[in-house]
This record gives sequence, C-alpha cells and structure tokens, in this order.
Amino acid sequence: MVNFCKTNIRHIRYFTSIVSLILMVASLGALAFKGLNLGLDFTGGMVTEVQVDANLSSNQLRSAVIPELGEGASITQSGEQGRWTIRYALPEQGETTPDVAAVLSEISHEVNVVSNSMVGSQVGDDLINQGGLALLISILSILGYLCFRFEWRLASGSLLALAHDVIVVLGFFALTQMEFNLTVFAAVLAILGYSLNDSIIIADRIRELLVAKQKEATEVITDQAVIATFSRTLVTSGTTLITVGALWLMGGDALRGFSTAMFIGILFGSWSSISVGTVLPEWLKLEPKHYLPVEVDSAP
Repeated sequence: MVNFCKTNIRHIRYFTSIVSLILMVASLGALAFKGLNLGLDFTGGMVTEVQVDANLSSNQLRSAVIPELGEGASITQSGEQGRWTIRYALPEQGETTPDVAAVLSEISHEVNVVSNSMVGSQVGDDLINQGGLALLISILSILGYLCFRFEWRLASGSLLALAHDVIVVLGFFALTQMEFNLTVFAAVLAILGYSLNDSIIIADRIRELLVAKQKEATEVITDQAVIATFSRTLVTSGTTLITVGALWLMGGDALRGFSTAMFIGILFGSWSSISVGTVLPEWLKLEPKHYLPVEVDSAP
C-alpha cells in the first residue's frame, strides 16, 4: 500500500490540481454572471421580534411567513421559548409593508410584536466596506507572514491554495444563490486561517526535506512530504468536519450558511494544500539550493 502511494501520489496531485483550476474558473464565472445573493445584513431590510405560542416550531413559522415576506426572510429564535426574530426585505416602492402580526395570527393564538425596526441600505454599505477591509487586511497579513517564513516559490503555492478555497466557497454560494450574510462572511475569514494552517504544515515538511535531501528531485521530496503529513491532515480535517456537520444538522437555519461554508472550505482546504499548494512551487522550479545558505565571498 505504501509503495502504491509513493508511486501514484504525484499523478494524483497533478490531476487534482487540474480539477482545482477548473473549479476556480467555474466559480469565477458563477460570481461574474450570477453574483452573490446578499442577505439583509448587507442590503438592509426589516427586523421584527415577536412573541408567539411556545409550541410553534421554526418550520411552522417559515411556512406561514415565506409566502407573504418572500424567500429571503429568515427566522431565528430569540432568547426565551416562543420568542422569534424575523428578518425580511423592505417592500418595493409603492407596496405596503406586510403586517407580520396578521400573518402569524393564522397559526398562533397569541401574537405580540416586541419590536420592529428597519436596517437601512447605508448600514449595509458600511458592512460591505468594513467586511471588505477586514478581508483585505487578513490577506495582506497572511501574505506578509508567508513571505517572511518561506522562499517565494513555496509561499506562492500556499497563497494560491488560500485563494482557491475562498473562490470555490464564494462560487458555490453564487451558483446556488444561498443567502450570503455576516455569518457566512465570518466563515470565509475562518477558512482563511484553517487553509493556511494546513498549507504551512506541508510547506514546512517540504522545506525540511529540501535541506536534508539536497540530491533528491523536488517532485520526489514533495511526494514524501505529502505522504508524511497525510495522516495528520486526514485526522484534523475529519474531526473538524464532524463538528461542522453537527452544526449543520443541529444549528438550524441560523447556522446553515455558516456550517455549509465551513464544510466546503475545510474539505477543499485540505484538497488544495495537497494539490495546488505543492504543484505550483514545482512549476516555478523550486530546488534545494533555494534553502541553502548563500556563500559570502570573503576576499577583499
């Protein structure tokens, strides 16, 4: 089994790298043509907190309000039993604002509107700007760290793997038109850190083997590094995916977008660290000499 892995790991890395490039192009196409379905956190809308019968479930509430408030409406439990927060889009110009209490009175004996507020588009614009700034700062910080820790050929592989994971997640949300809100954006930032950690583990092993086995070809060293770290990657990703899967099953609608983004990001984070993160340095002609001390001419 070990000999089979050593013989075929390189072919697997090259094949998965081609698949990753295709996925990146497809995701960019989905983003360009369909765009993200931004949630009320970014676009603005109405937020209504209500108190209804304690025995009502979120599915019952959704079946009642979706036909009146639209598919973008979201319902989350707010504190005590029977208290819910409903977020929905602002009505188009000329249309009347839906009466949430009247809608819920059809399924609940008691309906009490605790609060009703509007999130303006200006707040959404501020969130987009602040979120974009946070993403930019994160990427620049990661770029600086990679440049400091690794030679640029090896760092470029980790950086491309990072970009691959984020693009694939955004492409999935653009293709499916799932709501992209603040919790999903938080998941994207978490994916950056997770994917970076996975890439650094493999890159560190490649660097160690480049110094220890200077006569070996870079392709052989990369194969050995991937095999040496594969069990760790499998255990770490597997246990994290179990946790995220529990969030997806038990977290309800409020965490569905977050858990979906995290699941895709973790899965493809491990994938890209082994494929894109290792193949690009080979294409850029990474060699053991790039990690050897530079001889200084002591002649006057």
